[in-house]
Parts: sequence; C-alpha cells; structure tokens
Amino acid sequence: MNTILASLDRRRFLRGTGVALALPLFESVTMSPAGADVTTTGPRRLGCFYFPDGVPMPLPEDPAHKDWAWFPHGQGRDFTFTKCLAPLESLRDDVTVLSGYSHPSVRSTHGHSNADQFLTAAATGSDGPYRNTISLDQEFAAHVGDQTRFSSLVMSTDGGTGTPRGAHTLSFNRNGRAVPAEHRPKRVFDMLFVKSDGDAARRLALSKNSLDELLADAKLLRKTLSSQDRRSLDEYLDSVREAEVKVEKSKRWINTPLPTVDADHFNLNLTPDEPRLYLQTMFELIYLAFKTDSTRVATYQIGRENGVGKSDHLARAVGFNLSHQLSHETKKPGGWKNFGIYCRFLNEEYGRFIMKLKQTPEPAGGGSMLDNTLLLYGSASSAFHLSRNYPLILAGGQNMGFRHGQYLNHGGANPQAGGWDGGQEPWQKEVSRKDRRLANVFATMLQGLGVTTESFAGSDGTIAELF
Repeated sequence: MNTILASLDRRRFLRGTGVALALPLFESVTMSPAGADVTTTGPRRLGCFYFPDGVPMPLPEDPAHKDWAWFPHGQGRDFTFTKCLAPLESLRDDVTVLSGYSHPSVRSTHGHSNADQFLTAAATGSDGPYRNTISLDQEFAAHVGDQTRFSSLVMSTDGGTGTPRGAHTLSFNRNGRAVPAEHRPKRVFDMLFVKSDGDAARRLALSKNSLDELLADAKLLRKTLSSQDRRSLDEYLDSVREAEVKVEKSKRWINTPLPTVDADHFNLNLTPDEPRLYLQTMFELIYLAFKTDSTRVATYQIGRENGVGKSDHLARAVGFNLSHQLSHETKKPGGWKNFGIYCRFLNEEYGRFIMKLKQTPEPAGGGSMLDNTLLLYGSASSAFHLSRNYPLILAGGQNMGFRHGQYLNHGGANPQAGGWDGGQEPWQKEVSRKDRRLANVFATMLQGLGVTTESFAGSDGTIAELF
C-alpha cells in the first residue's frame, strides 16, 4: 500500500497547504464575516482541559480527608470546597463538580493510559491493538469550525501528539487520529495574530489546483485496490478533504484584517520551567482566541500521564520537584497535603481563566463571555492510577441553559479511594460501584452547544440536573 500511495504526486499535496489568518469579533456586528449567525446572545464556545495523575483522595478516617480530599464534602447545593478547590469559591455559582462518572470501556485500564480516551470514550486499553475515535471538541468543531478562521485550537504543555496511550493531545479527528497540539506560546500567538507574508492568495490558488489533481489521481487509483487498501486510501482522502475545506475557508478570510491585541504583558518565550507564568500565558492565549472569535473550540492538555515530559515540571511552581511523583508519595508524612497543594495550584490558574471570561462582557451579545462558553476540566484518573470516578468540573454556558452551583455526587464515599500502600493498586481491584457514563455528560454538552444529536461516544441519555 505504501508503494502504491507513493505513486501519487505527494509533493503536490504537501505544497498545497493553506494560510490561516485570524478574525476579530466586534460589538457592532452580530454576524461573522463568514456569514454565520451568531445570535443575540453571542457565539457558543467549548473549552476542554485535562490534568494527569489523578487527585488526592484520602479515606474519611485519614486526618487529611477534611482539608485535602479533592472532591467537596456534601452534595447537591449543600457542599463545601476543601482546600484543593478553595480557589473556585468565588466562582461557586458558575461551576458544577461531578463525581461518579467514567468511560465503561476503560474502567479497568491503568491510569497511565488515560489521556487518549478522555474526550473520546474509546476502548484504547493498556496494550494490544490501538484505535481511537473522534473527540468531543472535534465533534463540535465539525459543526462550528467553518464559522471562524481556526476550526479549533489544540494545545498542550508537551506538544505534538505523543504516543498511543501516551498522548500529548486531547484532540482526535473523525478517523481517531491524533491532532497535534502546540506548546510554544509564541507559535500560538503568531498563528492567531501575526500575518506571515503577502503571498497567501497565490499559494491558495496552487493549493486548490494541487488538491484537485491529487483527488483525480486517487479516484483512478482506488479501482485497482483491495478492500483493505481502499479503506486506508479513504482515510487518507478524508485528510485531503479536510485540507480542501481549510483551503476554501482560507480564501474567504484572506482579506480580513488580523485582530489587534495588547501583547506587552506577554513573555512568549516561556517554557514549563517557569510553570506559573507558562500556565497563565497558555490560558491567556485561549482567552484571546475566544475573545477575537479566532476559534470557538479549544483544548489544553496541562500534562501527560506517567510523569514524562516537560509538564512534569509544573509542580516546581509550588516548591516541589516533579508532579507525578506527588501522587506516589501520599503515604509519606504530609503526602496528601503536598499533592493537594499542587492540585490547588492548577485550580488557582484555571479559576483565574474562568474569572477572566466571567468579567469580560460578551463582544457580540448579552451577558459575559463565560455565559456563552462551556468549559470541561478534569482528569481520567481519581485515586492512584484508578480509571474510575473521574474528578470533573463543568463551568459556564448559562446562556445555553446550564445550571451550576452544585455538586453532583454520584461517587458516594468511594471505598476504593486512598493512597497506594505498595500492594495491589486501586485500578486492579474489582469494581464495587458502577460509575455513570461520562459520555452522557458529553451528549448533554453537545445539545447545549446547539448540536442536534441523540448520542455521542456510546452515551445512553443526558444529564437532566445540568439543565
């Protein structure tokens, strides 16, 4: 198959890359230049954020349980944040904490493999053949991506795609292929706000011609292939068609001026070795991308699993060496507190991002930007390497009908919580409590975002408490 595909003029395809520019969203307009209806409340946006390594879950009899358990105490509207989530207290009415949700296909999977399936619910497993499916963000991007210059903004602290079961990205396309994430603030800023050259129109014309020729070649080639090779070629052509859509969209935006933003406060050369400022800058870039309507879909993988990569340095913001190590040391004196302090740091910076959206009036509608932005934040591990009872926070989207100020506690006391004592790990123990399907939350989110769908990623219903 590789030999046959090599007979296509690959250089024509590679030469045909479109040019991406950016678009501001002004108060004086209620239609995007692409002609999409924004509505009187403003555009609907989605942001998804992932942190690795689970969260502190000391048992109720542990003295650390009161202050350093990640999940709140209580349920419904009668709940109390612990010190872990205390940074969100001022946003209490804008968030919903969820427990007792996970993906059925991976509940007995080791937590190091979890980021790959967080937004897909696919049975990616811990070993063997690997196949993923489309992620929540890309499903939404398929419906709204043509209304903005960038269909989605995919970011992570480590960048790229990573490896199967060691993803550096939350985003997967319709064929289950990883969408590379950007980790360099300057690259993200330049992509959004800096025009690269004045030769875009000529290159777009070349791109369109190249894609037309490639598709014609592929149509002839398909007749000579086996059924398996046709499937491989069809997946390849799906990517070509995605490129064709990008070329056509770029032609619509080519004469639209770039937005102007104040970048004087940015250090765009930051790395995770300056963790707090780096995290703040990455969140700020997403905020600016939403504010300028450059995109309405963003993902940010704050760290990858298994303590690999630059993201493991983030704990240095609060005086520790490596982030992943904290989840292994909870049985040591002060271990739960140390892990909790790190989690609180992540929640502080995430809360800062939410507050900025809340304090910014919607540029093209009523309410705040947060009212028109639905945010999912969480991990696919809870207790040590345990792929159940995901720690999750849903925020925003009140103009879409979402209700907050609640803790939907379906995890109960979770008897499988606690630290690792060197014996059998929590993920290896028999499932004693059946979680709810996280995909039902996804389906609810998509419906609130205006996507007409009855199911997504194996969902079998929606969550009435969120509306």
